[in-house]
Amino acid sequence: MRLDNKVALISGGARGMGAVTARLFASENAKVVIGDVLEEEGRQTEAQINEAGGECLFVRLDVTSESNWQDVVAATVARFGKLDILVNNAGISGQGLGLEATSADQWDRVMDINAKGVFLGIKAAIPQMRKAGGGSIINISSIYGLVGSGGSGAYHASKGAVRLLTKATAIQYAGEGIRANSVHPGFIATPMTEAVGDDAGRNQRVLAQTPLGRWGEPREVAYGVLFLVSDESSFMTGSELVIDGGWTAQ
Repeated sequence: MRLDNKVALISGGARGMGAVTARLFASENAKVVIGDVLEEEGRQTEAQINEAGGECLFVRLDVTSESNWQDVVAATVARFGKLDILVNNAGISGQGLGLEATSADQWDRVMDINAKGVFLGIKAAIPQMRKAGGGSIINISSIYGLVGSGGSGAYHASKGAVRLLTKATAIQYAGEGIRANSVHPGFIATPMTEAVGDDAGRNQRVLAQTPLGRWGEPREVAYGVLFLVSDESSFMTGSELVIDGGWTAQ
């Protein structure tokens, strides 16, 4: 098993890519904690993993709350004894709003969840990773943390922040055996992207701009995350893993 004796905390783990990643980690023998504000779905995912023979704990997590993050990390250590892996997966879209149509409150909400939430997660996890003798942090960014588009400026700004925060984290903690890498998915079929997939015109544009000609599946991102948290990527830190069907190759 690729994650024997590893303990992982995944934010936004109730559904979508986070839940698929949690199931994959559990299948590779990791003990998994999922944090999310979606309590019903989170407990369903927890039950599914445990019923399949894995070890999973759901804890309510508002990623914009520093004290909430501290509580969830403490609950992880209390249940499983340590923390080796953090996947900062929680995030929201910018609702496709252009800059002038974006209110200050909307900007703040996207930045608070997508960027500040990642910072708070890293800050809460580092002390326990130090105690464990090292760790691996994966921050889920986006292709829109690498390239621009006509969509939400707030979303682009937040995902670009995640990209460079990851690099700063990698440099600051490499000497302690703590690695940090970012993952940049393209259009992946999840609940967050349903509105795009359901709109025939927007869906066609996505397909036309993706060289592989299809949407990505959550498991395709989850396998990339698994590689980055495993010892197979032990010489990678501060790197960007792009999983986008060729979108950014153009």
